[in-house]
Amino acid sequence: MKNPDNQVHTQATCNARLAAVGDALYAIGGKWKLRIIIALMEGPRRFNDMQRTVAGISARVLSNELKEMELNGFIKRHVYVQTPVIVEYELTEYSQTVMPVVQALSEWGAQHRLYVQNKGRENGKASAE
Repeated sequence: MKNPDNQVHTQATCNARLAAVGDALYAIGGKWKLRIIIALMEGPRRFNDMQRTVAGISARVLSNELKEMELNGFIKRHVYVQTPVIVEYELTEYSQTVMPVVQALSEWGAQHRLYVQNKGRENGKASAE
């Protein structure tokens, strides 16, 4: 079978694509990771500042997400030994590779929101008539 790009799809290419998407979703999937990346796009942030910026995330979940993101190379953790100790998080150079995904999701999300809102209006008109 061919897709619109005239590429032949086989079971092997399908499996490879599924594996690649699975890897991507493992690295940046879930409710919080992309939101944390977006929060850090303005520059380094402290933990509490990020928790305020990413509305709804608990301290425990933020801590776990930051650890996973550090392991996957998306963020760097800087500890400044002073009184009090200051810990800041910032995006790595590698995290820039995900920015086209963030942009595409942002654009699609705005488009989808309009679609859903307009669909609701259409349904409202149909039931009101």
